[in-house]
Amino acid sequence: MEADEVNRIAVVGFGLMGHGIALEFAMAGYDVRVHSRSDAGLERGMRRVEDTIGRLEALGRARAGDGRQALRKLQPTTGLAHAVESADVVVESVYEDLELKREVLAEIDRLAPQRTILASNSSTFVPSSLAPATARPDRVIGAHYINPPYLVPMVEVTPSAETSESTVQTLADLLRRIGKHPVVLRKEAPGFIASRLQGALLREALWIVENGVASAQDVDEVIRSSIGRRWAVAGVFEVLDLAGWDLMHAVASSLFPHLASSPEVPNVLAERVKRGELGVKSGRGFNEWTPESAEALRHRIAQGLAKLDEWSSAG
Repeated sequence: MEADEVNRIAVVGFGLMGHGIALEFAMAGYDVRVHSRSDAGLERGMRRVEDTIGRLEALGRARAGDGRQALRKLQPTTGLAHAVESADVVVESVYEDLELKREVLAEIDRLAPQRTILASNSSTFVPSSLAPATARPDRVIGAHYINPPYLVPMVEVTPSAETSESTVQTLADLLRRIGKHPVVLRKEAPGFIASRLQGALLREALWIVENGVASAQDVDEVIRSSIGRRWAVAGVFEVLDLAGWDLMHAVASSLFPHLASSPEVPNVLAERVKRGELGVKSGRGFNEWTPESAEALRHRIAQGLAKLDEWSSAG
């Protein structure tokens, strides 16, 4: 199967990521069936879709009629068989739990046509840990979107050793057709590229806070006002090619021995979770949150990502 033969998409899991993935395909003109286990889950998902359409229209990323037309392409259902029975590609986007993902993929494998590609939106689990739950390891592949998926163009496409080249090519071509920027990994690695880089930065940021070097707010300010701005327009290897690797070798020799390297979750994070300080969802994390301040942050992120995309497209 090639990308131009793909007509129907199914998205299994209609939450934070799933609703955005489904909406992108629908806005690109594909018929999309979205699955949640309950009517309440479908209702929440559709509210998210409508909110996202409004956000995209406000940002100038969608015309007023585009979102309404996309809504007609979305078919919500609590029946997994109905969701996947005629799908050419299924994107699994359920909670990040390995056993749950295996169970869901096994059920999709039983119900979907043999031609169907099964793509997992896992942010950490490699396809070889998921494929054995199915009878089609050659059609199981990772498709890791970054939140918010409707504003971040990159998708990590991760094949296992058993994934066919045809599956890789079809999924990458399909993503390009809807305006995404697929990055195909050469081999599996837990966390792929984005989660590994983010994890490395997070570990160091937590060490800095835990050891009293700076506050969480100061760390965020440094990222927002310096390296984050630079990385938004040029990657780490591009930036350091400009600086010179002889200089970087000297810096690395001096700095790397002092960087955080513990495999354990830092206490500053573990203790917050134990206290229920989970971030926006609980009203407190490393910052205090109200519904209004959380929405203001979401708007700031969406607005910034939209402007970056406009800049990138113009360039």
